Amino acid sequence: MSEIMIEVAALRKQFGDHVVLRSVDLKVGRGEVVALIGPSGSGKSTLLRCLNLLVVPDGGAVRVGGKSFRFGAGASQPGNRALAGFRAATGMVFQQFNLFPHRTALENVMEGPLVVRRMARAGAEALARGLLAKVGLADKAEQYPSRLSGGQKQRVAIARALAMQPAVMLFDEATSALDPELVGEVLGVMQSLAAEGMTMVIVTHEIAFAREVADRVVFLRDGVIVEDGPARQVIDSPREEATRAFLAHFHRQREG
Repeated sequence: MSEIMIEVAALRKQFGDHVVLRSVDLKVGRGEVVALIGPSGSGKSTLLRCLNLLVVPDGGAVRVGGKSFRFGAGASQPGNRALAGFRAATGMVFQQFNLFPHRTALENVMEGPLVVRRMARAGAEALARGLLAKVGLADKAEQYPSRLSGGQKQRVAIARALAMQPAVMLFDEATSALDPELVGEVLGVMQSLAAEGMTMVIVTHEIAFAREVADRVVFLRDGVIVEDGPARQVIDSPREEATRAFLAHFHRQREG
């Protein structure tokens, strides 16, 4: 594998008595696209959120690029400044778009560069306009979110995450809140990012997309990684019975 950009080791997380992640190990190389699949409640979104410490693990270690943290007994918790620096390296796109409703698409994308990166306004605007063009929304720069479709809002959210010039991009079910006819436009942007060599971890239920775009597919169930391998191998010929059972519905759809 090329340079390892993301590494988690012995990652554990529980909420109350419910253990969500059980000693998970995962490595993602630079430019690699990894899709996380699995049934609801398997720990996919929690694992993704642990990668940028929106959820703080109870044990193990997380590294993105050159920054790493350990968790658990004896480990000191990162402060707000360290957390902010760490999160700036990981662009996150959520199921819900979380755009500022009182700001235009352009202003939403400019926000991070202006406030967090302290860019000059002219530079932030040029960057934001370029990114809106990249996601196919150059003509929507002055529109407010209320005037945009769900797919357009999600593409603005992707542009906003890219505006921080992150080392990696994380997508948490980025299409699941969209009407079916709008899913393709968001997947198209994600596919172009993958083609450009962006390191990406994607939680998705779009199995066909994962098969075509991801380098690897990781199947989680009950907080553990059950299977991890090349995308087409895992989806077309899974080795584990649990993976086969989960994918059976998808395979029936394809055959039908």
